[in-house]
Amino acid sequence: MNGASREALAAARERLDALTDSTSVDAGSLAGELAAVTALLDREVSLRRVLTDPAQAGEAKADLARRLLGSQVSGPAADLVSGMVRSRWSQSRDLVDALEELADVADLTAAQRAGALDDVEDEVFRFARIVSSSTELRAALTNRSAPASSKGELLRSLLGGRANAATERLVTRLVTAPRGRSLESGLESLSKLAAERRDRMVAVVTSAVPLSDQQKQRLGDVLAKLYGRRMHLNLDVDPAVVGGIRVRVGDEVINGSLADRLEDASRRLAG
Repeated sequence: MNGASREALAAARERLDALTDSTSVDAGSLAGELAAVTALLDREVSLRRVLTDPAQAGEAKADLARRLLGSQVSGPAADLVSGMVRSRWSQSRDLVDALEELADVADLTAAQRAGALDDVEDEVFRFARIVSSSTELRAALTNRSAPASSKGELLRSLLGGRANAATERLVTRLVTAPRGRSLESGLESLSKLAAERRDRMVAVVTSAVPLSDQQKQRLGDVLAKLYGRRMHLNLDVDPAVVGGIRVRVGDEVINGSLADRLEDASRRLAG
């Protein structure tokens, strides 16, 4: 997003935070309602265009949203959507993208309230690693001709009873309604949103052997000092990383492995 849409999303995130700060609002239920509105506006292109038409008065669009949603969702969800359609959006699709993000944030907020946010972060990361290592599973979850119901059933068999309920909801929404996103990019976005709940960045750490608690603590402290923000470590083990670790933060790779240093030395000799 850029311009007006970025500002509108920021304002919507603030309203969502204000809503979910209230203990009377069920963040998990709100997430489900926002996901339902996302699906509706993704499907009804003409309605989406009306609700984001810059030529229409903001209050008129808000009234239309309330009439359409008033009996379908709770008051907090209707108020949040009404506020969003008052805002200006650069593209009509940006409104739907923003609603989808708010649904994910609401589910993560529910997990945070339950003291399970760290579990959800780790489960999303582990699921991403499983998908990347299984061509067959990835094909089944991204098969466009397969009905959403069969994908949902597959996910229930994989995650049901084994992962936090918020993790299952987040991954199921991504798989059954990807909206043009790849599975990998969607899972990475979920990891970033989870980290933001605690104002943390995500570092993907690959090591030849599992790190000790002391090593994890030290590495987290070093990265936090380097980037100026708290850091959540997603840990992976790869025996090919000989004698060190590899750290990825966003698009930046901090390469500290012996194997990579040897490869770099070989390239220099060859040159």
